[in-house]
Amino acid sequence: MASVDPLEMYRGMLLIRRFEGRAGEMYAYGKIGGFLHLYIGEEAIAVGAIRATRPDDDVIGHYRDHGYALARGLSPRAVMAELYGKATGCCGGRGGSMHLADAKRHFWGGHAIVSGHVPIAVGMAFARQQQGAKTVVLDFFGDGATQHGYWPEALNMASLWRLPVVFICEDNRYGMGTALSRAGAQEDIAKRAVAYDMPGLRVDGMDPVAVHEAVSDAVALARRGDGPSLLVCDTYRLRGHSMADPEAYRHRDEVATWRERDPIIRLAERLKQSKRADDGTLHDIEVGVMRVIDDAVTFAEESPDPSPDTLMQDIYARPVPLEAAFSERR
Repeated sequence: MASVDPLEMYRGMLLIRRFEGRAGEMYAYGKIGGFLHLYIGEEAIAVGAIRATRPDDDVIGHYRDHGYALARGLSPRAVMAELYGKATGCCGGRGGSMHLADAKRHFWGGHAIVSGHVPIAVGMAFARQQQGAKTVVLDFFGDGATQHGYWPEALNMASLWRLPVVFICEDNRYGMGTALSRAGAQEDIAKRAVAYDMPGLRVDGMDPVAVHEAVSDAVALARRGDGPSLLVCDTYRLRGHSMADPEAYRHRDEVATWRERDPIIRLAERLKQSKRADDGTLHDIEVGVMRVIDDAVTFAEESPDPSPDTLMQDIYARPVPLEAAFSERR
């Protein structure tokens, strides 16, 4: 199991939390367009899980992806600039909030189609297996993704071929505004792993150390060729599904109960109780994180927009003039 420093985990979670808070603020000011899905409340999963990987392992996730990007080591400057749609963003301003990626860090993005990236993760794991690489793919998705047809097909194939992939379900109780109890006949998603002959485990997704330990074990299993695992992390988003969500489907008492399990507050208390940190240490971390966030916003504000001349760069095929396309069909 990879060693982990709880104090560094605290800083990693706080970085995501403050980044997300500022991103929401900038969205409200009209600085960020499109959709914005915040990771507030779920930080322990990205921080705990990604710290269980090597730099050459692959990470892929869904559209609530800012936390994965920052936990994977992408620059807050590059991520914030991407949210702003600037040329200095990690995808040159072309991906935006829902499609962050960085090939150098083996981070293959946020994907907008619910569950659509799960078979992509399986394909990546198959490619690594065929190449003889001893690497692992981490695939993050929400509980809503498990109700889509891609999901059982992908898990079945991964198990049949004993692929090196760890499926990580962030069970935050809701697929957009639909409660899991109204969408899944088997609410305990971990139990579904039995159908695919792979280990299935529920984890406290509000505890980064517990997540780290569980993912480390699953990564070791996959790396030695013993196939995939399904980890279900119990968590809760403390903000709405997106910035456009009025949250009419959740009772305030439910939200208040989960706020008492805030992963950042809980870890701070554990650090103080174990004498790993005091209030002064935690304050210094907060100040340092806020400097990073302020710098990221300033960088994004001052960065240039993408040039129109680059519009056709980074596409799959060279565009064919409309007249030529029609003439070829005649």
